[in-house]
Amino acid sequence: MSLQELKEQAFNLSVSDRLALVNAIIQSLQDTLNPQPNRKTLINQMRGLLKTEQSPLTDAQIQAILEERRVEKYLQ
Repeated sequence: MSLQELKEQAFNLSVSDRLALVNAIIQSLQDTLNPQPNRKTLINQMRGLLKTEQSPLTDAQIQAILEERRVEKYLQ
C-alpha cells in the first residue's frame, strides 16, 4: 500500500479510529527512536562505577568527614 493510499484510507476512518492510528504511529516512532537500554548492561556499568581501588571508609572516617562538613556549613 502506498503512502497516498494509506492517507486516503485514514480519512475514511472514524475519529476514534484515526486517533488510535495516530497513537500507534507515535508509539512506534518512540520505540524506534528511544529503544529501551538493556537493564543487565546498565546494572553492570553502574557496578563498575562503584568499584574503587581503595578500601571502604570506616565509620570513624565517615563521622569525621560529616563533622568537617557541618563545621564548614554552620560555623563559617
